[in-house]
Parts: sequence; structure tokens; C-alpha cells
Amino acid sequence: MLLLVDCSSCRTPLHLPPGATRIRCAICHAFTLIAPEPRQSHASASPFPFLNSSPVTPAPSAFTYPPPAPSPFTHAPPAPSPFNHAPPEHYPFTHAPSSPSPFNHAPPGPPPPVHGQKRAVIIGVSYKNTKDELKGCINDAKCMKFMLMKRFQFPESCILMLTEEETDPMRWPTKNNITMAMHWLVLSCKPGDSLVFHFSGHGNNQMDYNGDEVDGFDETLLPVDHRTSGVIVDDEINATIVRPLPYGVKLHAIVDACHSGTVMDLPYLCRMDRLGNYEWEDHRPPSGMWKGTSGGEVFSFTGCDDDQTSADTPQLSGSAWTGAMTYAFIQAIERGHGTTYGNLLNAMRSTVHEIFDKNKGRKLVEVGGADLLSTLLGLLILGAAPPDEEEEVNQAPQKTQEPQLSANDAFDVYEKPFSL
Repeated sequence: MLLLVDCSSCRTPLHLPPGATRIRCAICHAFTLIAPEPRQSHASASPFPFLNSSPVTPAPSAFTYPPPAPSPFTHAPPAPSPFNHAPPEHYPFTHAPSSPSPFNHAPPGPPPPVHGQKRAVIIGVSYKNTKDELKGCINDAKCMKFMLMKRFQFPESCILMLTEEETDPMRWPTKNNITMAMHWLVLSCKPGDSLVFHFSGHGNNQMDYNGDEVDGFDETLLPVDHRTSGVIVDDEINATIVRPLPYGVKLHAIVDACHSGTVMDLPYLCRMDRLGNYEWEDHRPPSGMWKGTSGGEVFSFTGCDDDQTSADTPQLSGSAWTGAMTYAFIQAIERGHGTTYGNLLNAMRSTVHEIFDKNKGRKLVEVGGADLLSTLLGLLILGAAPPDEEEEVNQAPQKTQEPQLSANDAFDVYEKPFSL
């Protein structure tokens, strides 16, 4: 079984393989020496050793090798993290008690404006050289990073990119690296911080075995090594980056994947029709388990509903492959439709609907040079040739996808301003 220890430099939780004497942090690259385990008694071992084990005390600084250059990701102070990374004993992903939902986390009054630190985790998984290969996900990641920096002033040093194009294997979108990146995203966040989690890749669903899903299915994200390391379940995502979020912190998740509608496991889903009318659907677990935050705000834009698939297509840009939802999200913002959450969602849906109408889709591509996304794709993929028709059809979803919006609390989507 894996042990959970904190990095001696940035305090990121690390999964220690059995028998390892030291481990390298994927975030700050520091090596942490692991003290030998004391002689065990004859008492039976715990069935979940990493749940009950205490973090190993770091060895003296002589044994910790600093990274070759200052790391942009060592945001956490040397003091212990305010979040308990080791899950409680009664259930691996449950950080909140199973008592009635505590809806009074936040102090009275509106939360403070977002003026503090901005931080983002951007993940693009192409599954290269496999039968699951996708062609637009790394483009999605590059476009999202570009937009966050140019449009919303996210510092490049505060954006953690995980793609198969990264030269450092510790930046590849493996399950372990994605898990550590999610911990880093919320580590030591404070009121005024604005966080972004973007994932472009495969998604799926599976049977729910703990009774916390209204439809009986858990949604999952597939890392590049999902066949050997497994998938990332919505329960784990919620416990890692939703429930610990404190008052005054805002998180936006943009998930471009199949079956991703409720992948953040948030309590409320916005059901919107094609005329823009909407109502909030209650997705709180019947058990009363709390799936909201500890006072912060979370908004999730996803590629489609839980029973739908998302398109990886060249039909929008005309030359380069992208995820339909990521393209629609960025295009809506660049065209000035990101004033409110409702306007943004409507604009995204309109764009995605046009993908599947050849005539409208061709008109959509003929956008003036001021379109930021078209310009960016031209820079990213010089000389990209339009794919043949057969490839386009094979990548299209079985039915038109409907981008979704969910949140930790219900609100008026046409009144609340959108901001990152």
C-alpha cells in the first residue's frame, strides 16, 4: 500500500511507493529522505495503512537537495498545510462528516472581490499512440493558458501545465501528477484568490457504490496512464479541490470531456433549454453528505451532460483540432459574451450546436482576424491541413452535446457577473 508523506520543501502530499527511501516532488523537484520504518509489533496491520499513517518527519536539511532553480510552485509556507490531506478512516474521499449538510459555512454578506493571487492547473491529455488518441486536447491546453495570461492576467509562473509535450516526466498528465497538481491548486489559498482547473481529455462514468449520486453513476476523468493506474473519480475531485475551499476563494473548473456534466460533484446543476430558460436541479446526495465548499465559490463549465459525449473536432477552426467546448468557451469570452454566467453558457451552446450544421459551421469559421482563438491556433499549428471528411465524422459525438454549468450554490445566472 502507498504511504502519504509531505514534501519537505513545499509540503505537497506525495504517494510513497513501498520500500522507497526517498522521493522527488513533482512540484518543486526537491528530494525528501524517508526515515526507516520502526520495527513493527505483532499486531495486525491496518487495512488502509496510508489513511492512518502520520506524515514522516522530514530528515535534516542536509539530506534535502534543493531544486536547480527557484520553483514557481512553492506557494505553501513551511508550516503544516491547513488542509488534512490524509482522508479520514471511515471513507477514503469523505472530508466532511455525514451529518446534515452545513449550509451556513460562509459569514453573512457577499464574499470579498477577487483581488488576490491567481493560480491555474491546465491539463491536456492526447493519449498519443493509443487507440484512445485525441488530437485537440494539447491545443486546448495551450489556448487556455494563452487566454488566462492575456485576458485575465494570470502570471505564467502561477500556471501549472500537464501535457505529454512537457519535457519533464513529472509534468506528464499521469494520475499521480494530476492528483498532486489538484492539491497544489488549493494549498494555502486565502480570501481573494482566484483558481482555475482546466481538463481536456477523455471522461467516462461508472457505477456509484457509496450512494452519493442521484443517477447512480460516478463520473471520471482519464489520465494518460488510466489503464495501469486507474481513473480519477468525481468523489476524489470534489474532496480535493471543492470541499476544502475556504470563504472568499473562487474556483472555476472548465472540463472538456465526455460524460462530464457533474464531474465536480457540485450540489446544483443549471438546466437550461435552447431558449435560455433555466432552473437549478438539486444534486445533493440523498444521504445528506455535503458536497459543497467550506465557504468558497465553485463554478463548473463542462463539455456535455453526464449521458452525452464531447467532440474533438477541426470544424470550428477550419484547420486545427480542438475540443468543441474549450473553443466555444474561449470564443464566447473573446466576443464579449462573458458578461454573466448565463450569457456565457448560452453563447457556448450556440457555438457547439453550429458545429453539427455544415452550413452554419462553415460560416462560423469565416471570422475576422480579430478572433483571438483563430489567431492563436494559427500560431500554434502552422500549415495545419484540413482533415478529410471521414476523420471528422468519426470524432463527432452520437448526439449534439450540451455544455453544462454547475455550482456549489444556486444563483441568478443572468445577474451574476462572470470573472476569473
